[in-house]
Amino acid sequence: MIGRLPRRLRHGEEATLVEHLDELRTRIFVSLGALLIGLAVGFVIHHQLIHWLNRPLPEGRVGRPLTFGVAEPFLTSFKISLFAGFLFALPVILWQLWLFLAPAFDPTAERKVLGLALFAVVLGAGGVAFGYWVLLPRAIHFLTNYDNTHFQHLIQAKPYYNFVVTVLVGIVLVFQTPLIVLALVYLGILSSRTLRKQRRMGYLITAAIALALPGPDPVTTLLELLPMWALFEGSIWLAVLFERRQARAAPASATLGG
Repeated sequence: MIGRLPRRLRHGEEATLVEHLDELRTRIFVSLGALLIGLAVGFVIHHQLIHWLNRPLPEGRVGRPLTFGVAEPFLTSFKISLFAGFLFALPVILWQLWLFLAPAFDPTAERKVLGLALFAVVLGAGGVAFGYWVLLPRAIHFLTNYDNTHFQHLIQAKPYYNFVVTVLVGIVLVFQTPLIVLALVYLGILSSRTLRKQRRMGYLITAAIALALPGPDPVTTLLELLPMWALFEGSIWLAVLFERRQARAAPASATLGG
């Protein structure tokens, strides 16, 4: 049992190996507890979750997803509940991870990391919204109508939910493009000048990534590619603003240091 939550260490504060291991163990237990609570919540509302996942299916033409076997309905519902529980618990898990790693960062770097984390959450929410309301309905409509004069479409539950989750996860990763570019610029691996000079190559690389992402049809691939190009272009201008801000901050830091 966990008696109390571990105290967060201050930046530069020393601790023994045993204290670090004890803190890590406690934070792992807290994360597992959050996951169990998230799983319980997910299972309680799994009917609503399944209805939400089924909404992109064309109404009237494609019925409810099919299950085969005695245990498949329960196992499918449990997997959906587990995935939802992980998403519910993810903020707690990431927060516990951050509290464990935070002492290694000075307050200035800590604010930057938290700002980037908030930016990642906003981008991820945008990716889920785009994937669910724009990408999935059009991709599923195209796929279920393809050669419908030759095939009768019966949607199996497990492959369908795997497809939905995979596409949503893929588009969330796509929407993290500005964050990745900013990180590379911050590390000095890329610059806004390089990005603008190699813009065509960047568009070609994003097209190759879109082809490698989940989506077996050209409609899904195209709908993934368009936001990738827009995000890549936006990343270039974010890099420009970031470099200008760094350039303004550098003289101020030198003056304070002097």
